[in-house]
Amino acid sequence: MPGVALTQWPATVYSGSGAGEKSAGLISDTLAVEEPLEVCLHTPSGPVTLGILMRTPGADAELVCGWLLAEGLWPETVKLEPDPENPNVMGLHTPEHERLAAGARLGVSSSACGVCGTGSIERLAVRAALPTWTGGPLSAAFLAGLPERLQALQPGFAASGGLHAAGLFGPDGACLCAYEDIGRHNATDKVIGWALERGLLPLSASILVVSSRAGFEIVQKAVMGGVAVVVTVGAATSLAAETAATFGLTLCGWARADRLTVYSGAERVGP
Repeated sequence: MPGVALTQWPATVYSGSGAGEKSAGLISDTLAVEEPLEVCLHTPSGPVTLGILMRTPGADAELVCGWLLAEGLWPETVKLEPDPENPNVMGLHTPEHERLAAGARLGVSSSACGVCGTGSIERLAVRAALPTWTGGPLSAAFLAGLPERLQALQPGFAASGGLHAAGLFGPDGACLCAYEDIGRHNATDKVIGWALERGLLPLSASILVVSSRAGFEIVQKAVMGGVAVVVTVGAATSLAAETAATFGLTLCGWARADRLTVYSGAERVGP
C-alpha cells in the first residue's frame, strides 16, 4: 500500500482532568495533507472542469477512476494524464467528452491552472471577511466538552450510528441549533443556513462544533458564516489548519473530556 502524505503543524495541547492543563510550549502535530485535485476534461473547444476533489495526494489516478465510476461518468475509452506543471490537476482524454461534459457536476472553479492549497485560500479570501470573536474568554475545558453536548442532541446517531452532526453553541454552552446528516458538510451547511435564514450572520459569538475531522471545507463554511471558533471531534487536515491560521480562526480538534488540540487561534483559549 502506498504511503500517505503527511506534514507537521505546530499546535498547543491541553490535557489532564477536564482538559485544563496546558502542555509546556508548542508540539509538532502530524496532519494528513489535504489538497484539491482538479479533474480537467480536454475537449475540442477547450478544457472543462468536471470536478474538484479535496483529497490527500497520492493514487490520484485511482481516485479519479473511482470518482468517475461513482458519478456514472466512466467512459469506455479514457486516458488520464497528470499535468506536468501542476500536481493538483489531472487531465482526462476521451472520445466521450460531450457526454461527460453534459453529465458532470461542475466543480467550484472553472480555472484549469493554479489549483493548489494556496489557490483555495486565495479564492476564499475574495469572498469572505476575517471572522471576529465577540463571545469573551474561552477555556480549553469548556471547548473540549462541547462535542459531548452535541452528541446528546444526536438521536439519529444514537439510533443508527451512521450520522454526523453539526451544532452552534453560545459562549455560555447553550445550543442554538443542531442538525444531523449522513455528511458532515451537509450538517454544517444546515447549521449555517439556519443562521442565515434568521439574519444571524456573521456568527461572531457562536462556536461551530462538528462530529468529524476538520477538513478544508468545514473551515471554509465557517469562514463564510463569520464563525471564529470551530471545534471538531477528530483531527485537522493541513489545509484546514493553514486556512484557519490565515483567517485568524480558532480551530480545535481531538476534543475529548481530557484533551484538546488547538491548531490555530490559541490566543483565544485559556486553561
